[in-house]
Amino acid sequence: SGINAEYKAVVSTQSTGANIEQQQIKEQKMQIEVVERRKQIDIEEQEVTRKEKELFCKKRAPAEAESKKVGILADARKTKTLALANADAQAIKAIGAAEAYEIEAIGKAEALKMSQKASAYNQYGDAAIMSLILDQLPKIAAEVASPLNKIEDIVIVSGNDGSMSSEVTKLLAELPPSVQALTGLDIKGAIENIPGVRKA
Repeated sequence: SGINAEYKAVVSTQSTGANIEQQQIKEQKMQIEVVERRKQIDIEEQEVTRKEKELFCKKRAPAEAESKKVGILADARKTKTLALANADAQAIKAIGAAEAYEIEAIGKAEALKMSQKASAYNQYGDAAIMSLILDQLPKIAAEVASPLNKIEDIVIVSGNDGSMSSEVTKLLAELPPSVQALTGLDIKGAIENIPGVRKA
């Protein structure tokens, strides 16, 4: 019975040791599972982060880049439009200034020409002015007479005294009003407007 008790004690001790071992094995297994579970969670978190980065690279980054590109192009177009408008305004201003200068120069030249012509007429005497008028009379007479080329015959009916010279004088006296009535050209007024000519 002493052996039996001793055997039971050894078996009991071994059984207790086995129970402790099993308990330790269970605890170690649980620790391994916890570590594996943590590793799995880390892997899943890394996968989520990787997918977020991939999504950012595939979707958001190109969208943001396109948005920036559109903004830069819009700014460039605006700058170009403003530069062109400014250049057009400067060109219009320069053309306007050049045209104004040209008009002013032409006006001054015309005024100088008229002033010189008036000065020249003032230096002429009456005889010189009359000479100028007489030099121009053939041209005036040719212009006045050009409609008369179509007339085949002219019949002069004399008045009471019957002299040809009086009829010619009368015809010449009536010529300026007749020319004015036919052509609108005022010969008497044109002669009177020449500087230096004294009115009768």
